[in-house]
Amino acid sequence: MSFTERLWYQGHKAYWLLLPLAWLYGVITVLRRLLYRLKLKPQYKLPVPVIVVGNISIGGTGKTPFTLLLCQRLQALGWTPGIVSRGYGASITAPLLVKPDATAADVGDEPLLLAQRSGCPVVVCPDRVAAAKYLLANTKADIIVSDDGLQHYRLARDIEIVLVDGSRGLGNGHLLPAGPLREGAWRLAQVDLVIANSQPFSAADGMMTLQPSAAKQLIGDALLPPCAVSLVAGIGNPARFERTVLAAGFTISQRHYFADHHKFSVTDFNDISGPVLMTEKDAVKCRAFAGKEWFSLGVDAQLDEQLTTKITTILTNLRSSYGT
Repeated sequence: MSFTERLWYQGHKAYWLLLPLAWLYGVITVLRRLLYRLKLKPQYKLPVPVIVVGNISIGGTGKTPFTLLLCQRLQALGWTPGIVSRGYGASITAPLLVKPDATAADVGDEPLLLAQRSGCPVVVCPDRVAAAKYLLANTKADIIVSDDGLQHYRLARDIEIVLVDGSRGLGNGHLLPAGPLREGAWRLAQVDLVIANSQPFSAADGMMTLQPSAAKQLIGDALLPPCAVSLVAGIGNPARFERTVLAAGFTISQRHYFADHHKFSVTDFNDISGPVLMTEKDAVKCRAFAGKEWFSLGVDAQLDEQLTTKITTILTNLRSSYGT
């Protein structure tokens, strides 16, 4: 476990050294939000509904599998969803439509996975307003899902959904850099839906679980049955992936964890023996140089009955408010 994780999640007392910076960060974020609320900084309102899926903490909370599920629900209700994303890790200066055969280096790992799995149009750009305009001008999307855009206040939104990792919660509850929070816990009371991933969380409206699918070969059609694997992960919360792997019946012989959004190269695997098991998000970055014993384990989000009812109500009301 890194020093940062011990600081944020394990009660390490050194966080107080960073509290002055956290307080400064808090003042800046509150003032920025206030400027938008007072309309001193303009928000851009699109002609179609916008749903933001985000979090208030650093690290993986399960936004990608939830976004995939949300797009399925929207399609079932007759919408044609499109997705906008920052394209983290890619050098993007203008809106770019993600093609399923793109590389993660060009568009980002999560947008590429969303494009491949959802079948929905995905546009990446750090400026989500520009991305959304481009999406509407070049696709048939009639509703926009903004991936990880909770703090991108320039884009006006109709619905805000926040995911929280139930196992880690909000850590020590402090803002960056003293803690893992981008915004204070007070922000949860202002969003439309709070979803706890994998374990209960007191402020959540319900819980989402991640169900593993078959482990698929990166460069073929073979499936990997439960066995001992070398686990590879470059994600925000590898511990949650590890629990999913164990739940799928695998045992772990080696663990090789890298930083979130790590740009993998073949040399990263020089000392890793197969079979190798990784996330789908990491697989999209490794497929070009993958070995035959490299597999990815996908996950599908499932919502409890309480969340299912609430999301159905929210989406139905949203459709009614737009007169369709």
